[in-house]
Amino acid sequence: MPFDQQMAVGVEISSLSVADSPRISGEDPEHVKALTVAQTELPPIIVHRSTMRVIDGVHRLRAATLCGHDKIAVRFFDGDEDDAFVLAVESNIAHGLPLSLADRKRAAGRIIDSHPQWSDRIVASVTGIAPGTVAEIRRRRTGGLTAVRSRIGQDGRIRPVNGTEGRRLASEVIAENPSLSLRQIARAAGISPETARDVRNRLRRGEDPLPKPRVKSRLNGSSGTAVAAVSTRKGFGTGAVPQRAPVQDRTAIVERLKADPALRMSETGRTLLRLLAIHTASAEEWEEIIDNIPPHCSSIVAHLASECAGLWAEFAVRVERRVAETV
Repeated sequence: MPFDQQMAVGVEISSLSVADSPRISGEDPEHVKALTVAQTELPPIIVHRSTMRVIDGVHRLRAATLCGHDKIAVRFFDGDEDDAFVLAVESNIAHGLPLSLADRKRAAGRIIDSHPQWSDRIVASVTGIAPGTVAEIRRRRTGGLTAVRSRIGQDGRIRPVNGTEGRRLASEVIAENPSLSLRQIARAAGISPETARDVRNRLRRGEDPLPKPRVKSRLNGSSGTAVAAVSTRKGFGTGAVPQRAPVQDRTAIVERLKADPALRMSETGRTLLRLLAIHTASAEEWEEIIDNIPPHCSSIVAHLASECAGLWAEFAVRVERRVAETV
């Protein structure tokens, strides 16, 4: 974003506006009072240059006013208003008085509207909520429909919202011009070069460009066969494996765990939360990941995934054993 984090200038407080805050309930008077007695110098606030609206630092601004200051140190942001709101949310997630969960969900909805091309994971990283929660907010706001054919991921790569449509379009592009490179096909169809390679190879073999549907039990837990096999191989018994909870339930559970001080205030607790958050991805996100694994890496990835499943199974058994011993 067009934001100079080094240059700070003194600005008249009377010239600043505090409208359009991501906080539903406004400022916290107690936090303002705490800042007035801070022993260290407070960092500059961030202001949207074209509107002079405070993006980050309203509490610091209020504290400076209470202390009788006429000016405050400011760093200017030169982007548009939509990006200014994104920066406001991102800044209030990173430091200071954190936004409430309601604030973050409301902000996610607004960012989905202003940046529909952003993936669920980008919006999640900005707002501090789970990608699954972002996906649910997006579904509610759009009715399950989307006006964009592709989205930008956290790695900057553009991926199709509908992988099936991208594959079909790629097959048409290849049929019309077989001499195009994989990158040219990928750009035209809005898919990855590896997916373009797979589509081209399928067409050369006379196969359908769309892979056969995978067994849903791999992702949504309708059958515990694969997990049971891992458990048996690792020596953890052959008992019935419970059905996997829906992604929305797992996301809600992880969000509750994130609010537990016993976890979020320790390094090991934060590590555990990060590991658990990985598994709040939706079935669609897992499918996208699978579809974009380079063919030459597939066997290695499958082996590592199996090993990780075994480690989690062992982890679960040891935690349950510890609970039983404690009781």
